[in-house]
Amino acid sequence: MPAGTIRYWAAAKAAAGRPEEPYTEATLAEALDAARRRHPGELVRVLKRCAFLVDGDPVGTRDHETVRLAEGGTVEVLPPFAGG
Repeated sequence: MPAGTIRYWAAAKAAAGRPEEPYTEATLAEALDAARRRHPGELVRVLKRCAFLVDGDPVGTRDHETVRLAEGGTVEVLPPFAGG
């Protein structure tokens, strides 16, 4: 199983109560499910609105089950935000 880091930004960071945490799951869907179990409540709601980058590449509309996570990789959780 790969091991890497999930980084939370803005509202996701506030909802998780931390800026980052490790993942040990093989796909983005599995990693997000594990995050929901660790942080029930507000993070579950925030994740529904987020965009995700995996190792710097936007996930976009791809099915999260098909997005493989790499050893030493990074998942960026990006809630919508205003400004520029």
